[in-house]
Amino acid sequence: MSALLNQPVLVLNRLWQAVNICTVRRALVLLFQGHAQVVWASEGGVYQTFSFREWRDFSQERPGEESVRSVSFRIRIPRVILLLVFDRMPRKEVKFTRHNIFERDKNTCQYCGKVFDRKDLNLDHVIPRDRGGPTTWENIVCSCVACNAKKGNRTPEEAGMRLIRRPRRPKWRPFVQVNFGAPCHESWRHFIDVAYWNVELREELG
Repeated sequence: MSALLNQPVLVLNRLWQAVNICTVRRALVLLFQGHAQVVWASEGGVYQTFSFREWRDFSQERPGEESVRSVSFRIRIPRVILLLVFDRMPRKEVKFTRHNIFERDKNTCQYCGKVFDRKDLNLDHVIPRDRGGPTTWENIVCSCVACNAKKGNRTPEEAGMRLIRRPRRPKWRPFVQVNFGAPCHESWRHFIDVAYWNVELREELG
């Protein structure tokens, strides 16, 4: 049962935009508290919403293979929920971590432009630390061993090298957490596709 409660649920805001992923456990709490409703696609492709009580009754009428049992009833696992009061995109800072720098730079050396395994990449201070270069999004880039050795303790200009793109603090988007290439529940697909096509191109290509 714990495995079922930890399965992912897609979260939509009040405007039906995908904004997050939570666990089944969290989704059921939100439903019970009246903060969310279950989104269900009927056979005709029409989307319906259910309150906790309505979803509980629906689960008795049409029990599914994936359901959890409380003391007095069984309830189907929701796969998509709709928040009733949240109509904004969440603001969230991307954590400044090694993993996220690799993600931002797409495992690509920012000097030669070649893609490497992460174990073959270093994190380079564009302006060296002993020149006052800070350890920030705007001054750290991925570099391969060869380029890192060539640059040494110099600026790119001093080493006769050029960055393929200027490092920036990444902008968090609500759809980043949803991996489009990874398997997801079929009921998510419509909302993921909508999310993908609504990402601003200027952000994608910037």
